[in-house]
Amino acid sequence: RQIIIVILLFVINLRIMVGNGDATTVTLDSDVLFVVDNTISMLAEDYDGDNRRIDAVKEDCRYIMEKLPGASFSVLSFGNTARTLLPYTIDTNTVASAIDSLNGQTTLYATGTSLNIVADFLEKSLDNDRDTYQLVFFISDGEITGDEKLKSFSKIQEYVDGGAVLGYGTKKGGKMKVGAFTNDDEPEYLTYYDDDFDEQTALSKIDEDNLESIADDLGVSYVHMDKQSEIDDELKGILNNMKKASPDENIKSTDGYTDIYYIFVLPLLLLFIVDYIYYRRKI
Repeated sequence: RQIIIVILLFVINLRIMVGNGDATTVTLDSDVLFVVDNTISMLAEDYDGDNRRIDAVKEDCRYIMEKLPGASFSVLSFGNTARTLLPYTIDTNTVASAIDSLNGQTTLYATGTSLNIVADFLEKSLDNDRDTYQLVFFISDGEITGDEKLKSFSKIQEYVDGGAVLGYGTKKGGKMKVGAFTNDDEPEYLTYYDDDFDEQTALSKIDEDNLESIADDLGVSYVHMDKQSEIDDELKGILNNMKKASPDENIKSTDGYTDIYYIFVLPLLLLFIVDYIYYRRKI
């Protein structure tokens, strides 16, 4: 009996599949680039209450991918430096994993916030030979620390067919929980010393002027995100424009398969019940 149980578990884990005819897959001739701010300010807890901005970003990116099925996605993040986390792929699970890896920079590595660092890198990333409809979602709180002035992103507009600048945070600001060993019982928040050398809790505030300026330069809309549905109208417009630009979807017919592991689950459960009853009687 136990040998049969082991065999059934082995067969279930094989995830045997059988053909069930043709399946149709649809891909869009469109590229979607997520440009995600991964600076320490994205840890601020002021999204829809006291949720972290970066956590909202992760959920919102998943939502955008659900609304743009069949497109290719790539992820670019910026903090002290700008870098490509993932090249274009239609595997949304891989894209979600790459975005989930973003958790803001710790105070050990953070050197301040600069939006300019991403401008040149973004131009190089978009200036490629891919002949596709290019969407860019620039995701940030718009905050710049120090005396740096925001550069123009207008050079990038020629590579951008659509998308949006998504702003996170509030004007009131949010505290940033930092430290590798901080916990909910005794949280450690980012602090600074004022002119009187008194320790103060640091607050990160959204800078919508910077974000609106970037949106104007890119030729896209600016959306302040305080709940997921804020992007709905924009996504509807983006989808309409995508269909106008690329009316012919790439429709492919492939072999379809059905998972049949569930067939082996019922006898496995019955054997578990018999085994349980058997040992209960022996006790």
